[in-house]
Amino acid sequence: MYSTLPQFYKEKYPFKIGTTSYIYPDYIVPNVKMLAPYLDEIELLFFESRLPDSIPAKSEINELYEIAKDHGTTYNVHLPVDIFPGSSNDSDRICFFETIQTIIDHTLRLSPSTYTLHLSYPESLDKTQCDPIWLNNIYDSMEKLMGSGVNSKSISIETLEYPFEWIEGIVSGFNFSVCIDAGHLLLHGYDTQKVFKKYLDITSVIHLHGVKNGRDHLSLDNLTNEEVKNLIKLMQGFTGTVSMEVFSYKNLLPSLQHFDRCYRSYQKTNT
Repeated sequence: MYSTLPQFYKEKYPFKIGTTSYIYPDYIVPNVKMLAPYLDEIELLFFESRLPDSIPAKSEINELYEIAKDHGTTYNVHLPVDIFPGSSNDSDRICFFETIQTIIDHTLRLSPSTYTLHLSYPESLDKTQCDPIWLNNIYDSMEKLMGSGVNSKSISIETLEYPFEWIEGIVSGFNFSVCIDAGHLLLHGYDTQKVFKKYLDITSVIHLHGVKNGRDHLSLDNLTNEEVKNLIKLMQGFTGTVSMEVFSYKNLLPSLQHFDRCYRSYQKTNT
């Protein structure tokens, strides 16, 4: 039997609070059943598109719909990380397009708040400057995707290991939303204040997780009180979704507790 969260976090903040659909070592539906009573939103993880059961069957989607209706929970979708819109290989870009289309079609009934997308930069390329061929391939992939009728604002482009300025022309040109992954920013040494100030107005989801010794997606209590309170300060006025992007109960519980303590402390000294 899995441990439940010891307290409710629903409607506790001016934004939605949530976590991923992989907190317990089980499938998506059992995870959502455990988490939905306690949290505002669940981040449905579809990380690996090539596995046969990576996309839930229609019956599972129907179950997720009923759970959401029963508990007033919403969803966002993290699109697969093994699809590459910037690839120079035509078959990779076709796979990207078809996979995104399939997932959006499958999850339409769930009315996700956003579909978060990685525009991954190839490991083989020079990390000191943006590769124009990669960028042009992404532009072509996004043009095809938008031409298929996908709502651009429903797609949130995530901050990754490279400077987000490399793709801000893609984001603004197609009118995409942004996913600010604060853990990635901290891990790679980017200026969180600059990123939040520049992109918060078009951000639909914020990912929070702990960072330590070159590792991320750890419990949030790996960040100090001041680091978390600084992030809370930067997200003032935000009404979207804050997702604790961790992948186990042992990391989720202390993340929620640490965040709540820091949030209450920040509110006490700033109201």
